[in-house]
Amino acid sequence: MSAMSYHSGYTVPRLRITRRGRVVVAIMIALLLAVTAAAFGVGAFGAAAGTQSGSATFQYVSVEPGESLWQLAVSIAPHADPRDVVAEIVDLNNLSTAEVQPGQRLAIPSKYNS
Repeated sequence: MSAMSYHSGYTVPRLRITRRGRVVVAIMIALLLAVTAAAFGVGAFGAAAGTQSGSATFQYVSVEPGESLWQLAVSIAPHADPRDVVAEIVDLNNLSTAEVQPGQRLAIPSKYNS
């Protein structure tokens, strides 16, 4: 008895993938790779400081205990709108929120350097 006809006398058909099936499989694999790359940040853009021409230098400050990003914005740019300064610091440092931790080192936008 052969391996193909072992099950109750019928033969197991050989599976073939059609051209359309190959295209669907290729698209599924490409989507899986794209989602995986996006999840792990492959090909993602760096912080704004990294996308500059390379000649930009930034002043850094360390967050003091009890200091908020709003307080930091007011202290480095007293005549600017703190909302704008906070948004620029968040963007420049690639922060996901405006929460900061004591001792955290933050780059300050060059227009606020003193």
